[in-house]
Amino acid sequence: MDRRRGKATPAAPKAGAAVPKASARSSRGSPTEASEPPAAPKVAQPRAGRCGAGGESGARRKQSAPTEASEPPAAPKAAQIRAGRCGAGGESGARRKQSAPESREMLAARAEKAAPSAEELEGRGAAAAEVDSSMSPGTTPRRAASLREGGARRTRERRSPLGSAKDPSCSLALSAASAGGPKAAPGAWKLRGVLDQLRLRAPDISAAAYVVNRVVKHLLDSLRRGESEFKGVALLGTGSYYEHVKISAPNEFDVMFKLEVPRIELEEYGNSGTHYFVKFKRNPKENPLNPFLEKEKLSASKMLLKFRTIIKEEIKNIKDADVTMERKKRGSPAVTLLCSEPEEISVDIILALESRSSWPAGTQEGMPIKDWLGAKVRTKLRQQPFYLVPKPAKEGNGFQEETWRLSFSHIEKAILNNHGHTKTCCEDGGVKCCRKDCLKLMKYLLEQLKKKYETRKVLDKFCSYHMKTAFFHVCTQNPDDSQWCPQKLQLCFDNCVLYFLQCLRNEQLKHYFIPEVNLFSQEQIDKKSIEFLSKQIESEINNRFPVFGEY
Repeated sequence: MDRRRGKATPAAPKAGAAVPKASARSSRGSPTEASEPPAAPKVAQPRAGRCGAGGESGARRKQSAPTEASEPPAAPKAAQIRAGRCGAGGESGARRKQSAPESREMLAARAEKAAPSAEELEGRGAAAAEVDSSMSPGTTPRRAASLREGGARRTRERRSPLGSAKDPSCSLALSAASAGGPKAAPGAWKLRGVLDQLRLRAPDISAAAYVVNRVVKHLLDSLRRGESEFKGVALLGTGSYYEHVKISAPNEFDVMFKLEVPRIELEEYGNSGTHYFVKFKRNPKENPLNPFLEKEKLSASKMLLKFRTIIKEEIKNIKDADVTMERKKRGSPAVTLLCSEPEEISVDIILALESRSSWPAGTQEGMPIKDWLGAKVRTKLRQQPFYLVPKPAKEGNGFQEETWRLSFSHIEKAILNNHGHTKTCCEDGGVKCCRKDCLKLMKYLLEQLKKKYETRKVLDKFCSYHMKTAFFHVCTQNPDDSQWCPQKLQLCFDNCVLYFLQCLRNEQLKHYFIPEVNLFSQEQIDKKSIEFLSKQIESEINNRFPVFGEY
C-alpha cells in the first residue's frame, strides 16, 4: 500500500522466488501467461521499486492496466509496504491518476486494515519459503501462489492456541479447554524430537529378539514334550513390542502361552464385568485340568502355581542364556523371567485359557469401532476367541484367588496393526498417520511422571493400559485418517492428553471392550492418586511438557 494515497501498488514478485511471476492485473489488462518469463530478475524488481523511477521503464508503466481497489494484489504485502514507503518510485503517476478518487478517511482506514503485523509477515515468509522448497518443477505460478497462501494459513494455525475452531477434530480440545483445561501445548518440533529418541534401533531389536525367541522356544518345546497339564500350549505374542508401539528400548516382552479349553461356562464374580469363575460344562475324567478344580471351579491360583513351578525348573536347562525368575508379584498373572544378555530383558510369560465360544454379554456394546474401522471388521474381530488370564479379583484388602480375568490383548494388537479408516493407512505406499506416534507419546508421558515420583508410590496404580484405553476412545471420536495426518501431530497429541485429563477429572475411564467397567473407579484407583496425576498432567501441558526434556 502507498500510505500517502492508499492506492494498491503494482504486483511485485517475491525476492528469490523459484517460479515465474503470476499476473494480478484486473480484467482491463491482458493477463500474463504462465509460461511468460519475468521481464526482469526477481531480486532486482523489489530493489528497483525502493529506489524510484529506475524500477520500471516509463513506456512500460503507461501500458500497465490500473489495479482495482477490490482486487487482491499478487505480490506479498511486505513488498507492497516497502514500495509504499519509498515515495514516487513505488507507483507511477499515470496509474495513480486512473484510480478512482477516495476520501482521506477511507484511504487511511483501508491502509490500516490491509497492513499486516510483523508476526504475520514473518509467518508468511517462512511458509512461502517452505512451500517453494518443496514445489515440483512443473508447478504453475497460480498454483505457487495458492500454495504460499496455504502455507501461510498453516503457519498461523500452528501458532494458534489449543483447539482451533476451524478444525472439526479440535472439538475435544475446545470442550476440555472450556472446562478449565490447560492453555497451551508443546510444538510439533519438540514432539518429533521426543519420538526420535523413543524409536527402537534395529541392532538393539535384533539382539533382544534373538535372546527372547531362544528362551521362549526352549520353554514351549519343553512343555509340549512333557507329560504335564500344559502339553497343549501354543504361543501368542502380545503387548507393546508386537503392537509396534514399544518405546525407549526393547527390554520388555509379553508372551502368552495359550491353552484351549473347550465347553466352559463362565460365572461372573460379583458385578466386576471383568472377572469370572470358570467351570466345565461336561467334564470327562481324562481332562488333564482336573487336578486344578476347586469345588468344580477351575482354580486360577493352583494352575498358575503349577505353571510357574514347571518353568522355574525348566530355565535351569537353558545353557546358552543367563535366565532367572523374578519373585512373584501379588495379583500378577505373569511369570517374569530376566535375561541378562546383551542387557537385562524382562519377559512376562502369561498363561491364558482360550475359549472359542461367544464373548460374554458385558462386551456386547464394547469395541465401538463401526465408524472407525467398520462394522464388518468389528464382526470379524468378535468372531475371534477370547482369553482368560489368572489375575485374581480384588476382595476387600485381599484377592479372590480362584477368579480369571478377561483379556483382549490379541484384539488390541489387531486394531493397532490395522488402525486406519482406509485399509492402506501407514502401509508401504499408503498415506501415513500419527496415531501410533500419539500413543507412544502418551505412554512416555506416564512413564516419565512415574519415574519422577517413584519414591512417593502415588502413581504406582497407573499403567500404560490406561493410556491405551483413552487413546482408543479418542480414535473412536476421530475416526477419519485425515484427522490424524502427521502434520497434525501436535493437535492430535493434545486431544489425546486432554481426553485423558478429562477422564481423570471425572474419575471415569470406560473399559474399551466392557463399557460398564470404569477403570478409574474408587475400587480400582484411590481419589488421591487420581487427583495427583491430574494436577501433574495439567502442569505438564501448561508448561510445554518439561518432563519430556529439551529437544
